[in-house]
Amino acid sequence: MPPPVPFNRPHVTGDELRFIAQAVENLQLSANGEFTRLCQSWLEERLGAARVFLTHSCTAALEMAALLAGIGPGDEVIMPSFTFVSTANAVVLRGGVPVFVDIRPDTLNLDETLIEAAITPRTRAICPVHYAGVAADLDVIGAIAGRHHLLLIEDAAQGLFASWKGRPLGTFGALGAVSFHETKNVTSGEGGALIVNDPALVERAETIWEKGTDRAQFRRGEVDRYVWQEAGSSFAPSEITAAFLWAQLRQGETITAQRLAQWSRYHAAFEALEQSGLVRRPEVPRECEHNGHLYRLLLASAKAREETLAELGRAGIHAVFHYVPLHDSPAGLRYGRASGNLRVTEDAAARLIRLPLHASLTEAEQARVIEAVYSACRQPEACR
Repeated sequence: MPPPVPFNRPHVTGDELRFIAQAVENLQLSANGEFTRLCQSWLEERLGAARVFLTHSCTAALEMAALLAGIGPGDEVIMPSFTFVSTANAVVLRGGVPVFVDIRPDTLNLDETLIEAAITPRTRAICPVHYAGVAADLDVIGAIAGRHHLLLIEDAAQGLFASWKGRPLGTFGALGAVSFHETKNVTSGEGGALIVNDPALVERAETIWEKGTDRAQFRRGEVDRYVWQEAGSSFAPSEITAAFLWAQLRQGETITAQRLAQWSRYHAAFEALEQSGLVRRPEVPRECEHNGHLYRLLLASAKAREETLAELGRAGIHAVFHYVPLHDSPAGLRYGRASGNLRVTEDAAARLIRLPLHASLTEAEQARVIEAVYSACRQPEACR
């Protein structure tokens, strides 16, 4: 039997060890050294952001955003239930309440038509999640946020190198967060960044990033000592992490192009299955340029999903499901609330599979995945 096809294989550009060695030679391994500044400057230029702060995870970036937004006990933040727990945890850790709204059946992003019904006097922010690097409808969501004087915080964990109407994801809200987890297009193993688009928030963001102190101003000679100014934490990554990330960012366009080519091969290959009614392929709005972050299929039923995953497993293909909805999880019931029914969320979560997709995936491996999916759909119990 041929070797297994892993769901993810972290891609290495070849420059990571060289830059890490350089970081060691620089004799600064803690945060905010040469490689941190290189990464931040690259992201600021690429995104057109007022400032970008590297963090040790996207989770940390979201927690910084909640601090900057002033989320406190009882404050509500609207978000999808179909997301990773970090989106909600950032709010809950401040004493806030995640308000879960259903998703669209085409993109699996926050359903913009349901947002206003979820707004109450306690609502402080809207947090759309750009699932699979495909943008939520930022025109409508931005207009709602503006009309109700709410902060827009983008969870763009999967969204680097993707855009809405030509503008990078993560740059529409006052704040945005991206991830460099090993499953993302570019990675540092663990890592993330807070994108600050509102210049009025830059100074506070810097203070929070510096553990709540004015240490950055001290380094620039703007104050004669640094002191504790407000609540913050140790959000910045080490220089070792930043050095690894720098090698990845320099090759980010190439990596993303490889993933997009793989995404397109899957999409073409499964057209016949969709026409047969056995699967539903992902949809990308014409306003969005996605980044090939992941490829997912919706099977005909929850049972078909389980049978298909089992069949793929027997063929040595590591395919996986995705988020378990937050709104009816133990913590979701304890800390949050659902706005209306979330039928689309529950249905999609039960039927979705993700296929192997990463920059190191070979065409031969991808052909095996495609054949395995077709083989599964020929089984009596699968794909039906």
